[in-house]
Amino acid sequence: MWDERYSAEGYLFGTEPAAFLPREAGVMPQGARVLCLADGEGRNSVWLAGRGHRVTAMEQSPVALEKARALAEARGVTVDFRQSGIEGWDWSQPFDVVVGIFIQFAPPPLRARIHQGIAQAVVPGGLVLLHGYAPRQVGYGTGGPSDPANMYRLEDLRTDFAGWEVLRAGDYDAEISEGRGHSGRSALVDFIARKPEQSA
Repeated sequence: MWDERYSAEGYLFGTEPAAFLPREAGVMPQGARVLCLADGEGRNSVWLAGRGHRVTAMEQSPVALEKARALAEARGVTVDFRQSGIEGWDWSQPFDVVVGIFIQFAPPPLRARIHQGIAQAVVPGGLVLLHGYAPRQVGYGTGGPSDPANMYRLEDLRTDFAGWEVLRAGDYDAEISEGRGHSGRSALVDFIARKPEQSA
């Protein structure tokens, strides 16, 4: 399905990062090791690499990865692109920051496993940055899956990252224009949290 969606001419979600990322990326330490989950055609990972971060981007679709590599080359940045489904990712690799933007193909059981994996991958004191749709997005019809169960609710995110310091938790509506894939009035959720430092 994703190969077919990404095979159309141009970039499905555009070449600029989701507005969430430039707005909130200042929370990241300089030169952070960043993992971008299911990063598609590379718009977010390439932007982060351009800001000096050491970025790994995983994506299942080889069609999307080809476009992502072309975008990175055009922008003159280096990203470690990995072809992998999120279900098969090795979460033992450590990162300072894990970024998930519109990764809402996952129903609740898989989403819980993804969040467990993120919690494993993020080093103590590191960050998770999640940005996606709230359940009412289904009624807007401007992007995202058709099942509201796939969407984010802040109470679920707080539960999945219990004990983490929540730096931002927002649920709001905004106009977005991100290629053909995301365009128009949208119900959005932002969630940023810091993993607690382990005691010695």
